[in-house]
Amino acid sequence: MKNTLLTTCLLVLMWACDSVDTANETKNRPSEVPYAIAIHGGAGTILKANMTAEMEAAYTQILDSVLTTGEKMLEADADAVQVVIEVIKIMENSPLFNAGKGAVFNTKGENELDASIMIGETQEAGAIGGVRNIKNPIEGAYAVMTKSEHVLLTGKGAEQFAVEVGVDTIDPSYFYTQRRYESLQRAKAEESGTSMYINPDYKYGTVGCVVLDQSGNLAAGTSTGGMTNKKYNRIGDSPIIGAGTYADNNTVAISCTGHGEYFIRYAVAHDIAARMEYGNASLKEACSDLVNGKLVEKGGSGGLIAVDKDGNIEMPFNTEGMYRASSNGVNRFIGIYGNKDAE
Repeated sequence: MKNTLLTTCLLVLMWACDSVDTANETKNRPSEVPYAIAIHGGAGTILKANMTAEMEAAYTQILDSVLTTGEKMLEADADAVQVVIEVIKIMENSPLFNAGKGAVFNTKGENELDASIMIGETQEAGAIGGVRNIKNPIEGAYAVMTKSEHVLLTGKGAEQFAVEVGVDTIDPSYFYTQRRYESLQRAKAEESGTSMYINPDYKYGTVGCVVLDQSGNLAAGTSTGGMTNKKYNRIGDSPIIGAGTYADNNTVAISCTGHGEYFIRYAVAHDIAARMEYGNASLKEACSDLVNGKLVEKGGSGGLIAVDKDGNIEMPFNTEGMYRASSNGVNRFIGIYGNKDAE
């Protein structure tokens, strides 16, 4: 009888301890959110003092419209990868951003486009680089991922592949915008020493989207026209998996924007995921250490957007500003300028 009573008491005590542990674990977990989404339209020297009221309103409106599209899709239980594609397509179709329709010109007066996409659940990825006639490069990247055994296709080969698998192509003249052409002329004048004009943003334009859907799956995508006046078929970090784009359901989805050479050298997107997985860093710690620590120390400028598996969102940058927006189904944010400037 005594043994039975002792056993019963031990079982009750063990149950009580387990209950306390479970209660503490639940209390310490991040608040659950139905989904999370973040978008960016590039980082650089974006100062309120240099922004007209009309231009600020235009950027704010498109960021709000893009974010709303993503929110509605996620509320309807859309897959993360489909949200990434649709959101980036809207930004590619806008002349405001250096991607798709608003892409900058290379030194020959041509538009060369790059894009990449990655799924966190399977870690499948696709990318294209240096293409001139794919209307929405993010669709080209998705086609590489889903309709080929490859990850990255470039140039004429990527264009031929796009035609063969039915991706929309268009005459390269579609990408011409007067604003970007004038930027090229200023860059050339500066390069030849005939102008005092200096534009620190020749290397910063990009668009991107990261998503956590209601099924708990992550996805990331990035698209860009690259660097104004670029030469020799230069390709930056945007189509490089692990540098400009990365997604892993175990950790995080990331899209970067900035001086691509630095993001490639230091595998920024993957490094953040690695710090979280192997070093148990929080999303905030990992992003801050890379963007405001390592990149700054090495001379790299730019920013990124990140959503982790728990729905936490970070959008750090070490430039004057970054076009950005985010939502988790409860709270939403739209921003342009940095902390030193008024929103």
